[in-house]
Amino acid sequence: MSQQLTVLAIAHAKPGKETELGKRLLALVEPSRAEEGCISYDIHQSNDDPAIWMAYENWRSDEDLALHFETPYLRAFAEGGEEVLAEPVSIQKFAIKS
Repeated sequence: MSQQLTVLAIAHAKPGKETELGKRLLALVEPSRAEEGCISYDIHQSNDDPAIWMAYENWRSDEDLALHFETPYLRAFAEGGEEVLAEPVSIQKFAIKS
């Protein structure tokens, strides 16, 4: 099994879609947290630019994250993304070192 990992997913809303993007992201919290491999899952909004949202996630393993990407609710978010996203979501994975 792979090592625990942290994921930062940055989403930029289209102009006028900041609130709608936030609602859609916040709807992912409860089902994501209920996944077996999820350690933590939090949504943040930039203090400087309300169009920038971030998911800060900790997963038990890369395999658990891969299963997360296959869930119906995350797929539905991705499929409707062009309605609210100014660009594709940036996803970065980090290994825990301390």
